[in-house]
Amino acid sequence: MNTVNWTALIVFLALFALVTWLGFASARWRRGNLDDLHEWGLGGRRFGTVVSWFLIGGDLYTAYTFIAVPALAFGAGAIAFFAVPYTIIAYPILFVVFPRMWNVCHKRGYLTAADFVTGRFGNRWLGLAIAATGILATMPYIALQLVGIQVVVGALGISGDLPLIIAFAVLAAFTFSSGLRAPASIAIVKDILIYVTAFVAVIVIPIRMGGFGAIFAAIPKAHLLLPVPGPHTTGLYGVYATLAFGSALALFMYPHAMTGILAASSSKAIRRNSVIIPAYSVMLGLLTLLGVFAAAAGLAKLPEFGPGFKEFAGNFAVPALFLHFFPSWFVGIAFAAVGIGALVPSAIMAIAAANLYTRNIHGLIVGRAPEGAQEARIAKWVSLLVKLGALAFILFLPLQYAIQFQLLGGIWMIQTVPAVMLGVFTRWFDDLALLIGWAVGMVMGTWMAAAMHFGPAYVVHIAGWALPGYTALFSLIANLAVTIVLTLVLRTMRGEPRDATLASDYVP
Repeated sequence: MNTVNWTALIVFLALFALVTWLGFASARWRRGNLDDLHEWGLGGRRFGTVVSWFLIGGDLYTAYTFIAVPALAFGAGAIAFFAVPYTIIAYPILFVVFPRMWNVCHKRGYLTAADFVTGRFGNRWLGLAIAATGILATMPYIALQLVGIQVVVGALGISGDLPLIIAFAVLAAFTFSSGLRAPASIAIVKDILIYVTAFVAVIVIPIRMGGFGAIFAAIPKAHLLLPVPGPHTTGLYGVYATLAFGSALALFMYPHAMTGILAASSSKAIRRNSVIIPAYSVMLGLLTLLGVFAAAAGLAKLPEFGPGFKEFAGNFAVPALFLHFFPSWFVGIAFAAVGIGALVPSAIMAIAAANLYTRNIHGLIVGRAPEGAQEARIAKWVSLLVKLGALAFILFLPLQYAIQFQLLGGIWMIQTVPAVMLGVFTRWFDDLALLIGWAVGMVMGTWMAAAMHFGPAYVVHIAGWALPGYTALFSLIANLAVTIVLTLVLRTMRGEPRDATLASDYVP
């Protein structure tokens, strides 16, 4: 094991203690009855524009983003920058779709996307499919946040599973007691730390390395640019474009993103956030540059952090960069930004999964939907079990499994686009067609990912052209094709569909 960096560790623990206190204290912030699921799981829908900006941003830009995106730039080069246009594409979707979603959910008392789908299409099995997909995709996402904590703790010179277990216990405790108010308050501290870290890094490191010209001169051209496609193929250009577009479609389908949106105080707050949240895309671009800095600095041979951390490989690119260029006290701040950046989304993800189970699955299992305090009590315990499952995933299974399941999570979540995103605008789709289309997309997407050894891209051959692209987008196209064809057939047989919502529900 490496020598413990005591200065960095003390700063890290001090900031971690601050947000732990904040997590518990937030139970008294905008006080509400935390025995009510609406209050515990959505903060009573009381978060205005500013708090929603921190909450949604803290929800989407996670600890694993801080670690994995620069690591991808460090190892694979230019393809990593797909993350920047992907977020830019996502925000017009947020502006157009989700104020309508907020309006109908607010008026109908819906807490989850599955609530909305069940009401909109009158099919509880379709709602169950949406809920199960969300929970299934969320579990590995939480596990990867815990990986972010493992990476920075390892870089501080500490090995073993005890720090991770302690972080889990803290996360579980303040989520259980404070609900969504805890990550909402902590997100403010987390985002400030990440912004400070990112801006300082992109100013100080280039100065110490002789400027951006020297940095890019030290990187092989093949690492900085996508290779030009050969004849009859789009090459990595197609992968880059479809990764950006498909990821943007899936982003707000994730339960934690939906929870952050539905916790806003109004649809106007969501529209305002769709305008100001792109500031996070600037930060994401800066974070991605850190991977380029690490490669240019000659950190190809990363430091050893003990035998328990060998599987993390390039994920140590960013920690190694900060250890190389900054004093220990700032290393502690940067690593705390990553550690706290794991707590915020992990808490929201666990709450979102608990909301889905309690509202959309539990009643089907026991035959009676819970009500009142029982509903909130079940959700609190489910949130604990979700986090425990994610911890077990990291402790007992190889890291590669979590990464592979996270890839599958994007493929699975995009299959909910027809029912959720398109359902906000139209009730034309038949509910049974949507369910069958969802199943086709799930099976086809999983099969294509497995066939490519769980890489993100699949190659489709059409008329002599080889078209590599994001597997999730190809499977969504299959989903939509099946849904449209079956709707045309079934609507003539089944008559006018049921819809619990009204046109007036979708406007303020």
